[in-house]
Amino acid sequence: MSTNLTDTIRHLKAFSPVKFDNTRIDVIGVGATGSRIAMALAKLGVLNLHIWDFDKVESHNIANQIYGINDIGKFKVDALAELIKTQTNLDVTKHNEAVNGRTSLGSVVFLLTDTMSSRKEIWEGAIRYKPFIEVMFETRMGIDLGRTYWVRPTSPDDVKFWESSLCGDDEVVVVSACGSQITVGSTAEIVSGLAVWNFINWFNWFSDTTNKVEQMPKETIFGVTPPAILTRS
Repeated sequence: MSTNLTDTIRHLKAFSPVKFDNTRIDVIGVGATGSRIAMALAKLGVLNLHIWDFDKVESHNIANQIYGINDIGKFKVDALAELIKTQTNLDVTKHNEAVNGRTSLGSVVFLLTDTMSSRKEIWEGAIRYKPFIEVMFETRMGIDLGRTYWVRPTSPDDVKFWESSLCGDDEVVVVSACGSQITVGSTAEIVSGLAVWNFINWFNWFSDTTNKVEQMPKETIFGVTPPAILTRS
């Protein structure tokens, strides 16, 4: 029997896909965190999900991404769409292409590309001060630490705060939390989980009162050796 996941979790207390309606979400980059975030959003019953990536699944991706051995050689968006369909019976919109500063995006954006330079290009051209984009979420990850951010692109304070955190690709080797490619799946699980909770909290608090949104930490930083977590607003 075919079942729509949204119908089965209509009364989920943490997040109601019915209240979220058909709002579009773009997940840009479906690697270590992006693949997990997209799957988690689908399992929450998000109906209008767009996934962006132009890479293929390679053998080294198995250690830190959601894909399996049978996905090697497939385009990531194709493999992920198949996995989401199998586990949720929901269809996603696939974009087997790169995103740039001229790309048209939806109301909610997860910015998760491989390089900081590509994130800056997309941010500056397609996200910053765009009135139709309500919120952007971003993650950064090293082998045993990570960060998550949420930003309202039309808020000068949010823009200033997030842009002050940016680093260059040449700093990645030294500052692994700013996008290092040396990662493991267990760390990606934590980062993606925190990012999805940022999304859930943003939606619930935004739906209730903007005063509560102001209380949400804009930045969450964690490390696992030793375990520690802190937030900044």
